Amino acid sequence: MTHTTTDQPARGASGAVVPVLAFAGIVVAVMQTLLVPVIKDLPQLLGTEPSNATWVLTSTLLSGAVATPIMGRLGDLYGKRRMLVLSLAVMVVGALVSALTSDLLTMIAGRTLQGFAMGAIPLGIGLMRDMLPREKLGSAMALMSSSIGVGGGLALPAAALVAQHMDWHALFYGAAGLGVLSIALTLLVVPESPMRAEGSFDVPGAIGLSAGLVLLLLPITKGSDWGWSSGTTLGLFAASVAVLLLWGVFELRHSAPLVDLRTTARPAVLFTNLASIMVGVSFYVVSLVLPQLLQLPKATGYGLGQSMVTAGLLVAPLGLTMMFTAPVYARLSAKYGPKTTLILGMLIIAIGYGAGLGLMSAPWQSLVIAVVLGAGIGLAYSSLPALIVGAVPASETGAANGLNTLMRSIGTSVSSAVIGMVLANTANHVGGVAVPTMHGFRVSFLIATGAVAVGLVLALLLPKRSRPAEVAQHTQLRASSQEEAALANAEDVLRGFRGRVLDAAGGPVARAKVTLIDRRGRQAGATLSAEDGTYALAVPAEGAYVLAAKAAGHGPLASSATHAGDDRAVDLDLALPGETVNA
Repeated sequence: MTHTTTDQPARGASGAVVPVLAFAGIVVAVMQTLLVPVIKDLPQLLGTEPSNATWVLTSTLLSGAVATPIMGRLGDLYGKRRMLVLSLAVMVVGALVSALTSDLLTMIAGRTLQGFAMGAIPLGIGLMRDMLPREKLGSAMALMSSSIGVGGGLALPAAALVAQHMDWHALFYGAAGLGVLSIALTLLVVPESPMRAEGSFDVPGAIGLSAGLVLLLLPITKGSDWGWSSGTTLGLFAASVAVLLLWGVFELRHSAPLVDLRTTARPAVLFTNLASIMVGVSFYVVSLVLPQLLQLPKATGYGLGQSMVTAGLLVAPLGLTMMFTAPVYARLSAKYGPKTTLILGMLIIAIGYGAGLGLMSAPWQSLVIAVVLGAGIGLAYSSLPALIVGAVPASETGAANGLNTLMRSIGTSVSSAVIGMVLANTANHVGGVAVPTMHGFRVSFLIATGAVAVGLVLALLLPKRSRPAEVAQHTQLRASSQEEAALANAEDVLRGFRGRVLDAAGGPVARAKVTLIDRRGRQAGATLSAEDGTYALAVPAEGAYVLAAKAAGHGPLASSATHAGDDRAVDLDLALPGETVNA
């Protein structure tokens, strides 16, 4: 007799998986922050105009925005570890290209390739979702999500030290070395996820989204150079709206879309993504303002006169505090839920920026602001992947977290453009050099506070508890094993299928795996039957489904069923045939 076994969520995963995946996130953040200490010197280093030199930063942002949702979907389809290694490998190639050149166009090409590493964050979160048990998942996803801040905080003083004492190309060699180390650790420690989405890769959807994002982010990042009311800026904004609308219509009609817009439109996903934009804005403002305030000479009357390295060290606690909030987040979220921790994080960020308006006169005050904001941003960032993962099918976690990471990137892009414009328009010009003013810094903090207030409202609008369609997914997320998932009470599912799994004699079958498959052939939910054979599965929408059931010692069963999409449960018992014994 052959036995059918259920897939275990933690198959092949070791204790080193979480730190290795978090290290990949830190490498991505280091790549992003690498050039911050030498931004003002880039025109001179590359022998070009300041407006051209900004493309070295803009190119990374654009390629990262494009790569993030695409790599997430490719990971869902072909393997998340495989795509994580590919993302890091492309980054290493880009870092080596940049390390070997001082030519503007070649440098931009290298930085464009480095942007592909941004896909590592959602892929890492997806791998954790697929492999880790409940007791480790919350803090692990929190650490992965906040690794961007951790890496950024650590990279600032380190990059400043290198830039002060060595050739600036050493920064890229360092990034390439970290990338190679991350690839090696991933291959050694991280197993490939067994989860796969059904369908094929949506090439037209990827091209459409890429074109729409580039058309949107270009005028956001370059608007201050081109003029916000110039024909180029307005024309690109209009083109981006047109392209993204057409892309949306195409995605809704496509059988296997790059981004499932129906899932994205659920309140739990929509409001989380919109709140992510606001968290992205608030994170970047402090990164732009504090280093400048600390490095301005005391002769200005408000500058704090610190060196580049000291300024980096004073801002570094922003990232370090984010790292330390990950285990705190896990405990709070387990007790109160990720919505509450997101709201708490937003409140702490608001307090940090509010206090910051009056704490700008001494270096130690900058340290206090960095710690408070780090704690708030760490809690907020840590909540986002848990909210997303709890609201989408397991086969879509890579793409859904990719889209969420993209929303944060859009937030940082908007923040960079708006704060850059504010500081430029309020600057004093001394000897042909624009010097930011205290008024500009305070306005920047007020903008960040406003963004957090909007984010707080969006967080409050999140559903109080998962909609019935998401109950099964949330049960899976919290389950330390598939047996625990079966403990979900059948009465909780008001909109879906429920019943009992029975054997050939009509007796209950415990721990039978029941999978819900939608008309596209994709898994829409899964659970295990309880001791008395009961099961319950929520449906995401009306339509035809297949319920597949299997259990050790019994033959498999596939049963077609249709749900009208109303708030009721369809009772459906699943009778497993006796297993055929082959001679």
